[in-house]
Amino acid sequence: MSRPTTPSTDDMPPNGAAKSDVPRNGMLIVRRVMPYLWPSDAPWVRRRVMWSLAILLLSKLIAVGTPFLYKAAVDALAGEGDSAAWLLSFGAVALTVVYGLARVMSNGFQQLRDAIFARVGQRALRQVATETFAHMHRLSMRYHITRKTGGLSRIIERGVKGVDFLLRFLLFSIGPLVLELLMVAVVLWWVFDIWYLVVVVGVVWAYTAFTFRVTEWRVKLRKEMNDQDTDANQKAIDSLLNFETVKYFGAEAREASRYDTAMEKYESASLKTQYSLAFLNFGQTFLITGGLVAVMVMAAIGVQNGTLTVGDFVMVNAYMIQITMPLNFLGTVYREIRQALVDMGEMFDLLEQPSEVRDKSGAPALAVTGGAVELDDVRFAYNPDRDILKGVSLRVEPGQKVAIVGPSGSGKSTIGRLLFRFYDVTGGAIRIDGQDLRDVTQDSLHAEIGVVPQDTVLFNDTVGYNIAYGKDGATQEEIEAAARSAQIHDFIASLPEGYETRVGERGLKLSGGEKQRVGIARTLLKNPPILLLDEATSALDTETERGIQQALARAGEGRTVLTIAHRLSTIADADRIVVLEAGRIVEEGTHTDLLKRGGRYAGLWARQEAEAA
Repeated sequence: MSRPTTPSTDDMPPNGAAKSDVPRNGMLIVRRVMPYLWPSDAPWVRRRVMWSLAILLLSKLIAVGTPFLYKAAVDALAGEGDSAAWLLSFGAVALTVVYGLARVMSNGFQQLRDAIFARVGQRALRQVATETFAHMHRLSMRYHITRKTGGLSRIIERGVKGVDFLLRFLLFSIGPLVLELLMVAVVLWWVFDIWYLVVVVGVVWAYTAFTFRVTEWRVKLRKEMNDQDTDANQKAIDSLLNFETVKYFGAEAREASRYDTAMEKYESASLKTQYSLAFLNFGQTFLITGGLVAVMVMAAIGVQNGTLTVGDFVMVNAYMIQITMPLNFLGTVYREIRQALVDMGEMFDLLEQPSEVRDKSGAPALAVTGGAVELDDVRFAYNPDRDILKGVSLRVEPGQKVAIVGPSGSGKSTIGRLLFRFYDVTGGAIRIDGQDLRDVTQDSLHAEIGVVPQDTVLFNDTVGYNIAYGKDGATQEEIEAAARSAQIHDFIASLPEGYETRVGERGLKLSGGEKQRVGIARTLLKNPPILLLDEATSALDTETERGIQQALARAGEGRTVLTIAHRLSTIADADRIVVLEAGRIVEEGTHTDLLKRGGRYAGLWARQEAEAA
């Protein structure tokens, strides 16, 4: 009647490395997850949890009572009468049928429990995923320019899955396992004698201690394996995102070798994990089989002595198997719960990553009346030991076009990032219509500023979707009007699929000029009063640049325009040109005035003219 134990398996995908100490922080993570299981604002969730627990208890009662039916059927067949008379009155065949029905009911209630709880788990998974995704977009520019996309996506994916796993198995595995073991131990003590209980408790204790200790060791091995998996995945994604660069330098073999080296380390760590799994499985089987044999020998001696029946013998066997199954499951569940805590710890570390730029409590929305932009003694440093802007003061009147020029590293693009409030100034203030950007909400600020960057990055979707991104709920007529203003409608209309043409990842199916026009159309659709052009044409050829300049000129009509430029020819018609050098304004005036002065701007102009000749 005995069955081989079910070995533990590593059937879960490789998981992430832990940054935190799980034994210390495990309960903190559990407490953080519990509101998803028992939310105060969703009574239907609490009802489903209670129904699931009630059905779970019923299934365990049936499971613990089932071996009595097995014993009664055997006693009836053997002609022994130790079982209850009302059970024996059913007859062996009927008892066997009832035994089968009880097993089916026990399993059926477990499946019903899972079905009832499924919506609770999926709701929690969706909430955590959405919360994490939204938090990622709230993090500062400083965080996003240093993140590793591949590793980050794995952390989020594993952490979200860990929430559903932890909720399900904390509720339906650990608690029920303890309950079932206690019920079986009490039955063995009550029906037989205390020595059966002593053996069972000893086996459970030894099995649990061995499983937990070896699993802790294996978690360290899996951490190493997971680190290598994350590293290999990050290298693969980074390489694929830089597909063109790899091609330019003929580095396909180099990239394959680099990825293979990472996978070799993963292979080595994975083998250690597999070897430790084999040791764990053998140790578990040895302990369980030893306990099973000990109890069966005791029962066999009782049958030989006439103190027990054959039905008692098979009932003891049935209870030991009933203990074996959840104990084997305990090893897997403990390991996976331990790993889920690791994964969720990483994800919650991510959620606790502070946003560098935050709205003040009760901050009002930005109210743009004219669109005047003022930089008042602005100072800024990305790192404390290196100042980028060193007291920049500048005022752009409503409807005025002001260009900022200067050599690389002078702080031009930094001004654009500060205006959009990707960072907060470390000294001075930036104001729009007299309102300090730190005193208004970021959402309202972003709504009033349109940006055309040097490299317009598009979503891997249709041309129409990318233009429509400028205005939520934009109509097709509005999309096409914006495209016409950006002088790209005719090109889109000439495509076989028109506005439904997919642009590829990061817009790689379009040329640089086409991407820029889509970006301009997107900004025009947004219709902001303030326009920031951040070297919007510096990466384009001269002919394409002329066409884009016409679109940009149209985009700037009636708006306050701040242009950050590398090519001076593109801003010669600006109302005012500001020359920035080493974080300070060294000159400002019109193009003609600055040339007459023969200063820094005139030198930059002469150099670019010479290069173009």
